[in-house]
Amino acid sequence: MSQFRKLAAVALLAGALGACAVVEGRQTAGQYTDDATISTRVRTEIVRDADLSLNELNVETQNGTVQLSGFTNSQAKAAKAGQIARATPGVKEVRNNIIVRP
Repeated sequence: MSQFRKLAAVALLAGALGACAVVEGRQTAGQYTDDATISTRVRTEIVRDADLSLNELNVETQNGTVQLSGFTNSQAKAAKAGQIARATPGVKEVRNNIIVRP
């Protein structure tokens, strides 16, 4: 293989690896998968809790930070969702933006 072809192959490989990052959050494919797994685990635990409803809550994760949003009818339920998220393996931080409305 000529030197030019080797350099071209290396450049293509480097470009392909760089394209693995999610542009907006600058996540690698592995980080994106880890975050999706964390979100799924949090959602699963929320569903298992009889007091909480996933229909009213949203869970998003980026770089290990879980953001909870949506609505509930009590501060205790909002706090409980935050506790569930904090107890989930892989979670680095929780931003609890759940709004309490009667």
